[in-house]
Amino acid sequence: MKNEEKKKQTVVLFAPMERTKADAKNVARTAFDKTIIMAEEKLDVTVEYNTYTAKDYQEKSYDDVALERIQNDMDDFYLLNPDVLQKMGEKGKLADLSGLDCVKNLREVVKTANTVNGMLVGIPQEVVVYGLFVNKDMFDKYKIDLPNTPEEFLECCKIFKENGIETPIGANRWWLETFVFAQAYADLYNGDNTATEIEELNSGKRKYSDYMRKGFEYLKKLIDLGYIDAKTAYTYEAIDGEGADFLAQKTPIVMAYWGAANAETAYGNPDFNMQVIGFPSDRGQMPVMSMTGVSALANSEHLEDTLNVLEVILSDEALQVYSETNKVISPSKNVEVDCIPALKPLNDLVNEGTYVLASNAGMKVEQWGNTCLIVRELLNGASVDECMAKFDKLQEE
Repeated sequence: MKNEEKKKQTVVLFAPMERTKADAKNVARTAFDKTIIMAEEKLDVTVEYNTYTAKDYQEKSYDDVALERIQNDMDDFYLLNPDVLQKMGEKGKLADLSGLDCVKNLREVVKTANTVNGMLVGIPQEVVVYGLFVNKDMFDKYKIDLPNTPEEFLECCKIFKENGIETPIGANRWWLETFVFAQAYADLYNGDNTATEIEELNSGKRKYSDYMRKGFEYLKKLIDLGYIDAKTAYTYEAIDGEGADFLAQKTPIVMAYWGAANAETAYGNPDFNMQVIGFPSDRGQMPVMSMTGVSALANSEHLEDTLNVLEVILSDEALQVYSETNKVISPSKNVEVDCIPALKPLNDLVNEGTYVLASNAGMKVEQWGNTCLIVRELLNGASVDECMAKFDKLQEE
């Protein structure tokens, strides 16, 4: 039979699969898919998916593949991590989204984090907040209070170690930088001088290494005392590596992002009382925020259709659906969702305005990706001084 159907316009998305097992359920991906379906129905377009998830630490990371695809104009829009977003924004490869109608609903912190050279190059569907996931039952068993400061956190780990828990902190090769950010930027983002200090960092008047040193020294101490297994962490993918021991109650502490507390494939269904708290800092528990982003390729052949899709999936209506499905903090100031009890400590801090940004496109030295890579040097035996020299070199460049 002759097909008389009108061919729909197609736009192509590149995104992580968000799972290493293809048939595993993933609530975060389900939430995203729901918003894509809204756009397809409203605009009469088809969104095709290209996906990639690294099998292990020896393969190219999602970020590596995304960079290659953007540089070769291979897709219409992307889900990007902050380091790729900033890098490609600076090269002019991403479209300016500031003209979209949905932008007027965004929280200021979202625009701050994703504006490169005056252009808004990425808008997230959720504000990604990282915290410490703790097994409260294990803390109660050994009569340990939840920690607020770096010293209190060390004491917790010491007690766990003395009671036969070999590695108190489960870690992977991606997220140990969260400890560093909490210590490095607690004062910068929670003081009265944020804009001036960032200006001085960008001009070279202040050094990033002066901020980062405290966090790296602390991380090295956690490694040297045996509270983190650096060798294993270097080979672990996020959650797939350390998650099993946490869920089996062999490890009382891991670090992860907000959505992992809701996802069945992560920590959404533990057999114990789980709490998600901020990272230890001199100012108390500190959430660490990074901004991923939905970004459009500036050279897309279907840029108009792509921007129309973004207008739908980033609208308050779609973000409400996304946030309710995924139980996350929305980038829109108009969308609020109740969080699960485990996330309440972290949620309260964010609502009070207590957090540090781990990605800020207003900083000339990209933060999230660079810090992650330099932390890996530490895991492989580099000294704190050697790590700080790398930050100095980046700043000089």
